[in-house]
Amino acid sequence: MAATHRPQVMFLDIGMPGMDGFELARALRADDRHDDALLVALTGWGSSADRERTRAAGFDLHLTKPVDLATVAELLSNHARRHDPA
Repeated sequence: MAATHRPQVMFLDIGMPGMDGFELARALRADDRHDDALLVALTGWGSSADRERTRAAGFDLHLTKPVDLATVAELLSNHARRHDPA
């Protein structure tokens, strides 16, 4: 789906069945079509070891559930400003 739609921002859960979020992030980062995508880990796991694993897998940000919607809105706004073609 990511290859078809080429989203600019992807929120990925870590504990998904089948391919987990770490594997998916690594696969997305290996595909140069997603070089500019913002990958955000959205997870219940928030230890420093968990944060290091998300960083190593290629995530740009790590948010721990429950996430404040104002935080999400701010990161989307910041990303849009940095990637505005105007």
